[in-house]
Amino acid sequence: MGGKLYLIPTPIGNLEDITLRAIRILQEVDLILAEDTRTSGKLLKHYEIQTPMQSYHLHNEHQKTHLYLNYIEEGKNIAVISDAGTPGISDPGYMLVKACVDKNIRVECLPGATAFVPALVISGLPSHEFLFVGFLPQKKGRQTKLKDLSEEKRTIILYESPHKIINTVEQIALFFGADRKISLSREITKIYEETLRGEVSVILEKCKEKPLKGEIVLLIEGKK
Repeated sequence: MGGKLYLIPTPIGNLEDITLRAIRILQEVDLILAEDTRTSGKLLKHYEIQTPMQSYHLHNEHQKTHLYLNYIEEGKNIAVISDAGTPGISDPGYMLVKACVDKNIRVECLPGATAFVPALVISGLPSHEFLFVGFLPQKKGRQTKLKDLSEEKRTIILYESPHKIINTVEQIALFFGADRKISLSREITKIYEETLRGEVSVILEKCKEKPLKGEIVLLIEGKK
């Protein structure tokens, strides 16, 4: 009988944001695939998890997916974790899941930390319907993507890095209008967690007044 693939959410900032079940499974599986073994090593050490760990990230998943697929077919249980949050959400995991599904191998994803969910809930923007976009294209197709999104009626969810946030908000002002409402959450679950809410023009000025740190979840009000 073959093994099983687990996708295990890990804390996005606060080490306490991990379930008892996640800790147990990480202790029980035969192998843990981590986006960055150095980052995940700190988490495993904190919870005294001694399961062997190997790297599995965006730069090697094409080469290693079939290797780990064979491990599971041989009866080994594997857990995939990312640096923070749920694997497969703007992080490695999709390719191995797809390969397992195609082979009818059991796949299980535990519930847990994901940055965009708390950011959406506390944004004050409609949460009954939303569009998760993740990271925008870096260069090619970026403006076309924003132009298309400007017609979207659902709340839009983006991920952005702090050194690009001013440029992104400026582009939102250009394509969506300076009066469109947005919500910007950073450092979610950490000591300096902060959420800025208001019209694009107001948030842009706040971003320019004080450099922002930490990964950012940016939500945009849908077109009315």
